[in-house]
Amino acid sequence: MCGIVGLHLRTPELYPLLGTLLSSMLCEMGDRGSDSAGVAVYGDPTWSPPGQGCVSVADLGTGRTEDVELVRRTVAVALDEDVDAVEVVAVGDSHLLSCDTSSEALLAAVRGCYPHAIVAGFGSDMAVLKGVGHPRVLTEGWALSGAQGWQGVGHTRMATESAVTPSGCHPYAVGPGQCMVHNGSFANHATIRRELRARGVVFDSENDTEVGARFIAAQLSEGRDVESALKELCATFDGFYTLLVSNRDSFAVVRDAIACKPAVIAETPDWVAMASEYRALSGLPGVENARIWEPEPEVVYAWSR
Repeated sequence: MCGIVGLHLRTPELYPLLGTLLSSMLCEMGDRGSDSAGVAVYGDPTWSPPGQGCVSVADLGTGRTEDVELVRRTVAVALDEDVDAVEVVAVGDSHLLSCDTSSEALLAAVRGCYPHAIVAGFGSDMAVLKGVGHPRVLTEGWALSGAQGWQGVGHTRMATESAVTPSGCHPYAVGPGQCMVHNGSFANHATIRRELRARGVVFDSENDTEVGARFIAAQLSEGRDVESALKELCATFDGFYTLLVSNRDSFAVVRDAIACKPAVIAETPDWVAMASEYRALSGLPGVENARIWEPEPEVVYAWSR
């Protein structure tokens, strides 16, 4: 049992409240998964400065606490840039890096400097934070309530498929600006993992969710849109699941053919939100006037900016 939440804001006046609203939603799902948690935030000007390439690192993999200035200098040298060109923000145990270059180039530099790093995500306007611990403790340590932006997704985990480690936490953000959170399990993930590995896909964990995330990333890289990629996932994966997939401009939800994993969607002119349970939505502004429904099996619900 895990908890997933997502919030897509349509009204710019609400952007400063994203972190507060997302924190409340995530913590409300804490009893659905208390061993680890994570969030992806789109549009925070400090965590992911506009117009910059961005990389989120959950663990630099050095086995020690790294000085922010040392990380800046190390990555700047790898990019052949001045030190001032690279920004590094330490948020809890994570490091959020940005630079006036492509996210892919910044990612390559980070991986070159820190080959054992756990990369939580990469892509413009996106910051990903995840770690081991209770969601309430983590969100307070991240100061998530102070975050801004137009979209956020989150996950609280009760581990069933793999170890409780930073690499096993959701979200899985394995494609540029892409993010996936998942409640449920994929029965045939080992087979699909082998097929993806045969195509050159590299995995960071043994988590079944990562298989789904990398499957979707591969579909998108081949030119599919999010809706068709999710339909292909439904046709390929066996199991019971609710998925929330996002990028900087879109937000999509799908459930398996049985739809036994709980999910609820609410929509107003100001926002669209989803969660595993309604109580995570009950504090959103104007929810009393929202259209609220339970998503149908294998129907892809998608919204864009």
